Amino acid sequence: MNITVEGKQVEIPAEATCGDALKAGLSGKRFKATVAAQAGDALLDLSAAVPAGATELTPVLLESPEGLEILRHSTAHIMAAAVLRLFPKTKVTIGPSIATGFYYDFDPVRPFTVDDFEAIEKEMRRIVEAAEPFTRSVEDKTASIARFTAKDEPYKVEIMGDIQDPTVSLYTLGDFIDLCRGPHLPSTAFAKHFKLLSVAGAYWRGNEKNKMLSRIYGTAFATEAELKAYLHRIEEAKRRDHRKLGRELDLFDFHEDVAPGMVFWHPKGMLVRTILEDFLRKEHLKRGYELVQGPQLLRRELWERSGHYANYRENMYFTEIEGDAYGVKPMNCLAHMLIYGSALRSYRELPVRYAELGVVHRHEMSGALHGLLRVRQFTQDDAHIICTPDQLEAEIIGVISFIRDLFTLFGFSYKIGVATRPEKSIGTDADWERATKALIKALEKIDIPFVINEGDGAFYGPKIDCRVTDSLDREWQCSTVQCDFTLPERFELEYVAQDGSRQRPVMVHRAILGSLERFIGILIEHCAGAFPTWLAPVQARVITVTSQHDAYAESVCARLRLAGIRTETDLRNEKLGYKVRAAQMDKIPYVLVIGDKELEDEGVNVRLFGGDSLGFKTLAEVEALIREDSEAPFKRGGMNYRFS
Repeated sequence: MNITVEGKQVEIPAEATCGDALKAGLSGKRFKATVAAQAGDALLDLSAAVPAGATELTPVLLESPEGLEILRHSTAHIMAAAVLRLFPKTKVTIGPSIATGFYYDFDPVRPFTVDDFEAIEKEMRRIVEAAEPFTRSVEDKTASIARFTAKDEPYKVEIMGDIQDPTVSLYTLGDFIDLCRGPHLPSTAFAKHFKLLSVAGAYWRGNEKNKMLSRIYGTAFATEAELKAYLHRIEEAKRRDHRKLGRELDLFDFHEDVAPGMVFWHPKGMLVRTILEDFLRKEHLKRGYELVQGPQLLRRELWERSGHYANYRENMYFTEIEGDAYGVKPMNCLAHMLIYGSALRSYRELPVRYAELGVVHRHEMSGALHGLLRVRQFTQDDAHIICTPDQLEAEIIGVISFIRDLFTLFGFSYKIGVATRPEKSIGTDADWERATKALIKALEKIDIPFVINEGDGAFYGPKIDCRVTDSLDREWQCSTVQCDFTLPERFELEYVAQDGSRQRPVMVHRAILGSLERFIGILIEHCAGAFPTWLAPVQARVITVTSQHDAYAESVCARLRLAGIRTETDLRNEKLGYKVRAAQMDKIPYVLVIGDKELEDEGVNVRLFGGDSLGFKTLAEVEALIREDSEAPFKRGGMNYRFS
């Protein structure tokens, strides 16, 4: 029969495998890099027969996303085979590929530790060097259940009990047989570049009532260079971990015994927050927003009216006051609508833009809490724009411009997605369609590329999601712009139109940085704790060579503080080198050294974070230098900013 391979027609025998067909149509080098075949939407082993009726086969290369997933899934099987050779009484469960690698859950005699990794990796390398084939077979489910029952593999038997088909597919690797859909690598020889990373406890099927298993995480790449680069990023991420840097820089702490998922801000961390909050308030005022604030508690009836109680209550906290039920607010939109509805508005007053740095609470499972990145109490840079339908597009564009300005300022690149109606939602199809089209039209008008994220919208409306990319190429969800026709209807919001009629406005829910806690955590990791000068809690530290210079150092510190520069002194009786290194460890942007010459000439010797020395500067020059450094990021982003 004839089949097309990358535009080339090849003739193959009727009993040919996918590997035979691809080998006939590809160069030797390209075929050697091929690990599977694609026929339509189906991914197939190279050993699989060419599907009946197939007219075209596409090679799946090891370096492709699909090939990488197959590599990692296959490496999970290799790891399981190695574990069973070393620890034969271990019971196996599942071993999928994940975004950054793979894992396998085991039920061992004793929990695995990282100390076991050396032996497991050594055995895995033996399997790889032996180039053992992955062999697929299809077996009657009843026979397969008997097989795994005899092998004392209860987890596999339980999985097969959920399979409706009368047959199951198995993959054999040496003496290891696993229940799996596949496909897999042609042989273990392709899986040369792997590393075991960590081990953790995991309940079987994620149910805390089930047995705790040992989950071993690993990763695999097509090349050694890619693996090394990934391992370097992991080490760099550990170095930049905001929880570690938060303690080292004395920014914040957590006390899980008394307030799990809630942050205790120390003076320096609170100063960073305050600077950021003040900046955000000023930016909102410049862009025509009005500052408001709503209460922490609202009656349950209000949350029922909004739809939050039916669609979001598992994420909320509730309490009772004098027999009445109240919800602790997880978001600020209800209070803002009540503020809008406190008076009858004219079309001439619209758009109304209410902004609030509002503290909100959301229920998170204890296992999901993660430093500043996932907390139960946080502050949102929240705002709600209430406008006429004709104003909607311009308002969305204004929000996107705000997003673009702020992320440029902080040095983040970003990607945009439009999230559509989820299964659990409120509102009419017509309103959802209008809202979705408005978001898409605004993005198209300003020529910003985006993807559609089906079913990821909020329960009351579609949204634009902005994912920023940090200095380690990790993506983080931050900004959101949500278009809502439904809540204005439920809360009977109105405005008087030009013709005197009462009309229904539309509401835009938006957050730029999102949760301030989360954003600060992301920013700490992005800049490795070295905040830009304008945001650094301490911009300059004055250090002395001997105690004879202390009085002058105090006067320098006082002058810089009067100029609005956040300055402190280090007058400890320590060697100069020690104090300079301490300032570097504390990531102070400017270190101002005072010795005899500086005292005599009424200046300082300036050293920058990172080690560069600018030499002697007068105090006026230091003020100008720090002022210029603080304003520079804003000028690059085209934003007006005056240092103060």
